[in-house]
Amino acid sequence: MGLPPGSRLPKVVQTAAWVGQPLWLLERTLREFGPIFSLSLAGMGDMVLVATPEAVRQVFTGDPAVLHAGQANELLRSFVGSRSILLLDGPAHARERKLLMPPFHGERMTAYAEAMREATEASLARWPLHKHFPIQRRMQDITLAVIVRTVFGISDPRGATEIADLLATYIDAATDSPWRMLPAILRIDPNKLLPWAPLARLKRRVDDALLGEIRRRRAHPVADDSSVLGMLIDARDEDGQPMTEEELHDELITLLVAGHETTATSLSWAFDLLLEHPAVLARVRAELEAQVGRRAITAADLARLPYLDATIREVLRIHPVVPMVARKTQAPFEVAGFDLPVGTYVCPSIRLTHMNPDVYPEPTAFRPERFLGTKIDPYAWLPFGGGARRCLGMAFALFEMKLVLGTVVQRARLHRHGPRATIKRRGVTLSPSRGRPVVLEARG
Repeated sequence: MGLPPGSRLPKVVQTAAWVGQPLWLLERTLREFGPIFSLSLAGMGDMVLVATPEAVRQVFTGDPAVLHAGQANELLRSFVGSRSILLLDGPAHARERKLLMPPFHGERMTAYAEAMREATEASLARWPLHKHFPIQRRMQDITLAVIVRTVFGISDPRGATEIADLLATYIDAATDSPWRMLPAILRIDPNKLLPWAPLARLKRRVDDALLGEIRRRRAHPVADDSSVLGMLIDARDEDGQPMTEEELHDELITLLVAGHETTATSLSWAFDLLLEHPAVLARVRAELEAQVGRRAITAADLARLPYLDATIREVLRIHPVVPMVARKTQAPFEVAGFDLPVGTYVCPSIRLTHMNPDVYPEPTAFRPERFLGTKIDPYAWLPFGGGARRCLGMAFALFEMKLVLGTVVQRARLHRHGPRATIKRRGVTLSPSRGRPVVLEARG
């Protein structure tokens, strides 16, 4: 049957809408054509969006030799580098994934709990009383402190702080406008464009700092180094080969950016929703008081907090950080009865699947109870993607969100200030427009 029907807007309009108002474009086309439709973007070509669990399953269980995620992520090259796991396919991706997996195995979470809790409590101590402030910036401070400490350890706190400050400046500059991503969509190297020159210089400073840290750690290894960087330096593939300097650099910037910005965004959405739904917030707090009391939350406690877990999963359902994931076909591929030609981007839409009323009745309602006592369908709940390309940091992110959110709810009394946040594009993510200003009434 070829491509499914899709938007009849001119390609330039579709492209501009995808950059500036992606949800408007997705939801408009969904209303007209249903949960499987096509878009066409300048520089990329045909995209097929799917938003039913059955079609999502076909993509996530499809042959990775036919469906290349690395090629589909090409627009991230100037940001994360060509050796990032996000841009690899085939044996290269399998090798890199195996090398990266140990630091993010579920058993490692306990070791990271202290860093997460300390970063949260240190941030809370600096929040002003009785004055409104944007919650998103505070969440960014926490998640950046966590990821820098877990990635680099604490052998050189000053050096880690310098990298963190530089990285935060770079991320803010790279995501200050959704139009920053337009050259990448058009397959133009932004580093060669004059308006992007300051950003390119900042990126070189980030690169130099990361490469300097990699070389220092390789020249002077730390005994019993349990940091992510230490584990990656020591890692060896099946042929006994370590990661190259370029691989270490590109994976580090991928981990630092993905492990910081996305989690901060999700936590910001969590507070936006909780402060708008006081009954849910009260139930989260009651569960914490019953299971933990006033002591610090530990890794072991999280298994006894099912409503907190359900709340976070519902936040990620309503506000996934990215609207979709993508694969680029290397051979004809059939999905939902459509035979897609070579070179088509087939894209499970996270946002539209999560808002499918056939899957989630009253999908815009915030109801954590949806995830209590039920097995989660990986083709209906997919904030971390799925299949062989599911985000390696999923366990880390969920663990961190539960520990940070639980600690703040336990230790602080917050009230919303001003209107609810609206959704805006921040780079490739969907972020709260203002990070919902809040007022801290008390801390304890």
